[in-house]
Parts: sequence; structure tokens; C-alpha cells
Amino acid sequence: MKPKVVIVDYGAGNLRSVSRAVAHVGHEPSVTADPADLRDADALILPGVGAAADTMRNLRERGMVEPVTAYIASGRPFFGVCMGQQALLSVSEEGGEHACLGVIPGRVRRLPPGQKVPHMGWNQVRQRAAHPIFEGIPDDSYFYFVHSYVPEPADPSVVIGETDYGVTFASVLARDNIVATQFHPEKSGELGLRMYKNFLAAV
Repeated sequence: MKPKVVIVDYGAGNLRSVSRAVAHVGHEPSVTADPADLRDADALILPGVGAAADTMRNLRERGMVEPVTAYIASGRPFFGVCMGQQALLSVSEEGGEHACLGVIPGRVRRLPPGQKVPHMGWNQVRQRAAHPIFEGIPDDSYFYFVHSYVPEPADPSVVIGETDYGVTFASVLARDNIVATQFHPEKSGELGLRMYKNFLAAV
């Protein structure tokens, strides 16, 4: 029986490209806005573009907050992408101060002045720790970013990848069953697809 790979639909704009990436690496994604579908998921992907306030409001309105956090607590594989990474932290400062999922303690802050914001385009990811998500991916590989805010986790040990853009920020987080990226693997060519393949290899 094929594993059930669920992509959370809360109105984010990159659902189709994430679905195509998952299909490309040999899995059949289930895109859903139904919280019940998370109960028997074997892998969960929380994609995202846009603002933290909208993301959290849409998750709440769809009744997804508790099912997502319960899924993560169950120990099954979870992948957060871009806004899906930032949503894991405690608080985002985007457009005020907004409570997020609180799975990983820390804050989401705006990139400091001095560089063009949003940070948009290809940039390198420096691997700070060995992790299965990096299998077959060379250190300092390039991935595609589109964002204005960055995660600052309270525990630096969860940061397994870093990127420089005027400041050094956490571009890959990992803890237990959680992996999350600030960039978009689904828009990052073969190495991005390899990252989805690596994630789903754990399923």
C-alpha cells in the first residue's frame, strides 16, 4: 500500500508546484483542506507563501491548527516550506505580533535593512549538521528563496542549514521528525526535488 502523503491546503499559492514535486519523486500527493485527512497521513507537508497573520487565520478557520500540531507530536515525518517553516515558531513579527504554532520556540523577524527585501532568487545553503534531508546534496548548493522574514529559533541546535543575505539566517531547521526550509525546494531544480525525495524516503 502506498504511503499517504498529505499537503495541507489553507489557501497558499504554491500548492500546485509542491504537488508536482511530490509526484515527480514517485509519490501520489493528497492535497486537502479537511483536518480529518491528517489522522492517517504517513507524511505531512505544510507549504506556504504570504504573511503569517493570513496563514494562521486560514489554518484556524479550516480547523487545522490542532490537527497539524497533533500530527507533529505523533512523530510522523513533517516538512514545512517557507511560510510553513515560519509557522512552526512561537511568534511572527510580520505586520505586528502574531502567535504561530509554537512547535519550535523562537521568533520570526524581518530581514534587517541594507539588502533588497524581499530576498528573492537563488542563494547558497551552508550545511551546519549532517542530516538525511541533505543526502546527495553538496554543501553550499543553491536554492530558490522568496521571503522578507526569517526564523530565529531559541535553540540554535535545530538550525542545520544557514544562508547569508546581509545577515546569516536559519534556512533549514530540523528536530526529531520535523524538517523545514525557508527556501522553496519545489522551485529549486534537481537538488530541490532531491530534497523532497530524501524527506519521503523516511516514509
